[in-house]
Amino acid sequence: MTGRRRTRSTFLPTITNRPVRTTCRTAAALVAGASLVTGCGVIPGATGGSGDGSITVMTWAPEDTKATNKPGMPAFAQAYARWVNAHGGINGHKLKVLTCNDRNDSVAAAQCADRAAEENVVAVIGSYSQFGDTFLPSLEGAGIPYIGGYGVTNSEFTSPLSYPVNGGQPTLLAGLGKELARRCGPVALVRPDSIAGDELPPLLNSGLKAGGHRAAGDQLAEEDATEYSGQSARALEYAAADPTGTGTGTGCVVPALGDRTTTFMDSFRRSRDEYAGVRTATVLGSVDQTVINANGGASGPYEGSYITGWYPVATDPRWDGMKKVISEQAFGDNRIDPADAGVQTTWIAYTVFRKAVESLGDGEVTSDSVREALNGGLKVTTGGLTPTLRWKFQDVLAAVGFPRLSNREVTLQVVRDGRLVAARKGFINVTKTLQNAEVN
Repeated sequence: MTGRRRTRSTFLPTITNRPVRTTCRTAAALVAGASLVTGCGVIPGATGGSGDGSITVMTWAPEDTKATNKPGMPAFAQAYARWVNAHGGINGHKLKVLTCNDRNDSVAAAQCADRAAEENVVAVIGSYSQFGDTFLPSLEGAGIPYIGGYGVTNSEFTSPLSYPVNGGQPTLLAGLGKELARRCGPVALVRPDSIAGDELPPLLNSGLKAGGHRAAGDQLAEEDATEYSGQSARALEYAAADPTGTGTGTGCVVPALGDRTTTFMDSFRRSRDEYAGVRTATVLGSVDQTVINANGGASGPYEGSYITGWYPVATDPRWDGMKKVISEQAFGDNRIDPADAGVQTTWIAYTVFRKAVESLGDGEVTSDSVREALNGGLKVTTGGLTPTLRWKFQDVLAAVGFPRLSNREVTLQVVRDGRLVAARKGFINVTKTLQNAEVN
């Protein structure tokens, strides 16, 4: 479209393919018998740049910005380090966590990656950034694995050094469409009028199609608008129309506007009086329990909403291990919310890293050895929070542009009496749904 802005979306940025560059770190591993690579200052096998046998890693996320903030992720990472060190470390190694504020800025994100390389960290773990295209080349060049990113960019599912623990926005949208096909009449998708926004309808529609439902009504909106009264009115009118045999019950409105979803819901709440039967549905990351609380809880617009997530609800006992860490090492730290998907992702990412290190036995812990363990077929169980995780160079979704997407399962939650609760037991596998998505 003429005049279409090429804006960055927190859903689906442009996929880029890039080779892994050989640098000082990777070159060291290629020099047989070398004890030092001249000019690099890298000792092959050095543990995270530390001389005391400790392991140095990094976790980053945006903090104190006007957009998405995830302060709980680095805060939890530091709490995890205190907890694991209080219990003997990992294989006897103390864990040192460096943090970095990516500021929702591509330059700051690149600086975080450069610092990770300078500090010779073993891995970047449990982090959030919208700028995978910016920071992943630096990590690839330094040979540093990226374990358990938030899944906010497609780059995390294409980079050979990325080890995602969830399926990102692709699985959430596909899973949401699959469930809404069973529960809704007409479905209206409200999404950004941008190049990246154009990639959202195929994912949602792949799920709707799998359930025998017609495609969603596509409502375009400016992603930086300050109100959405026009878009909400049109979406409500569409969702309230007769289902014509393509669904059951009333229709659903799906706002997919990233950080502006809450702004949309302010307009939606004022417009919905005539359409009390229309429900909303969205994905985790756009909405969480704090957003539901801030919008009126049980009396707010999210009551009855369906929300797809990557993990079980926060009240599930499978989170008890994470909650124990918070209780012992971060009690009273209001940055860390056990219901936050970012904190949950960080817990799972550090679980993966710990098991990778433990698999090395008495071997040296380096970025190379951790990467080799993960690439060597290591299977990681997470106590039922995810399916067993294993990363391959070409996974079953490589043909549709997601070669590193190993976790293809999502959960369905619903807002009931103002609280997010499970809408159905177990996980929903969206592998076939994504394989049929016309995303390329």
